[in-house]
Amino acid sequence: MAQPVTINISALNKSITVPTGLFINNEFVPSIDSTEVIEAVNPATEEIICSVVSASPKDIDAAVAAARQAFKTSWGKNVTGFERSRLINKLADLIEDHAQELAELESLNNGKPVRIARDFDIGDSVQCLRYYAGWADKIVGQTIEVDNQTKLAFTRHDPIGVCGQIIPWNYPINMWSWKVAPALAVGCTIVMKPSELCPLTALKLSELVKEAGFPPGVINTVPSYGPVGGAALAAHPDVDKVAFTGSTATGRKVMEAAAKSNLKKISLELGGKSPHLVFSSADLDQAANWAALGICYNTGQDCTAGSRVYVQDDVYDRFIELLVSKVKKQVIGNGFDDASGAGPVIVQISKGQYDKVWNYIESGKYEGAKIILGGVKRVGKGYYIDPTSGLHLISMHVLRVLYSPKSSQISGRIFGPVLSVGRFKTEEEAIALANDTTYGLGAGLHSTDASQCMRVTSALEAGTVSINLSFDFISSLSSKSDSID
Repeated sequence: MAQPVTINISALNKSITVPTGLFINNEFVPSIDSTEVIEAVNPATEEIICSVVSASPKDIDAAVAAARQAFKTSWGKNVTGFERSRLINKLADLIEDHAQELAELESLNNGKPVRIARDFDIGDSVQCLRYYAGWADKIVGQTIEVDNQTKLAFTRHDPIGVCGQIIPWNYPINMWSWKVAPALAVGCTIVMKPSELCPLTALKLSELVKEAGFPPGVINTVPSYGPVGGAALAAHPDVDKVAFTGSTATGRKVMEAAAKSNLKKISLELGGKSPHLVFSSADLDQAANWAALGICYNTGQDCTAGSRVYVQDDVYDRFIELLVSKVKKQVIGNGFDDASGAGPVIVQISKGQYDKVWNYIESGKYEGAKIILGGVKRVGKGYYIDPTSGLHLISMHVLRVLYSPKSSQISGRIFGPVLSVGRFKTEEEAIALANDTTYGLGAGLHSTDASQCMRVTSALEAGTVSINLSFDFISSLSSKSDSID
């Protein structure tokens, strides 16, 4: 059995014990054939927290076999919806009971403030589990009239089988619950691959899975590198469904592997480059609040982050003034510092992501963007983005002349606190600018003209359109290929 480690949190003068093995058949085990490990790093200090076992393709085989056996015997069609509901609710209760410790571990490995992790991410995850627990015993089919004299036709909903689930690092606990809850509710078994950047809370949650009483093999957790474990899951012939959240480029690889293997079903939630439109009639103070929150929340590490804002000419200067003042109030710091989280901002999660964001900022400067806030690196340890505001406003005063709409800042998925701000004259121009993207997760508009809200909502090509708020805080479905949901 792989040994747990004790992690000391000096800021709190306490320690947390974390399992380090692969969670297969309700046990934490070493790799079958590999000595490779994943080093979990604290993004606030750049220090290694601990090392966990990294799953090999043979380990993925073992986890899938465990999930298949459970599906055939102790889960799937062999357990009632009432029992599934009871166990999911029990898991939700345990997560709620351990919310503080889970939030501290999340902050340590992910960087986000403890309060945000506890009250928002974990609070939402508990509610997600309870919601799907409520559906577990209410799955019904239909009877279909065809010929009442000779035939009876009916439908039933059966669990699809073994689900491979691949989640990202920006919301480790949230993403875990969003993938796990519906699959468990309908009777599927799970092989979960958390991000190699943030594997610790998924392993800690696995302890609670066992404590809740789930049969062995129902949920298996296999930290691994994407090209190894993720690729093995996507291509595995005995996996019936893969759910993936992450980049568009990786989503294409998942889709290809699924097609080339057993044509398994897939669900993909990919990238976004979501626009806000601010019209002259808008409540500018509230619009600025929502725009600031839309790019600052989770440090812009959000698939629906409002990373493009277009403002009508006659209110542009006033809006920029308000927006800058809102962003300057944001506090960025260590997640264990109570002062951090006064605004919902976290640190960048990895050196690679940190460098990627700064490369976008520098390329924006080179392409002619005007930096009106931020743009200066913080000195010292930690993958922070600008301690002054954490946001970089790229201002295109004459969008089509000074700054190409196809430039990296406008079209690229930066996944950080980088906001591109442009202006428009007419409603038609605003819609064209907003729709000029291959992504389509979310869009938003700010206006007090009800007729305009209805017109623009209908014209925006996005799965979710918000009016006078930020779409980061409502569910999103995509309308374009690069944001498939």
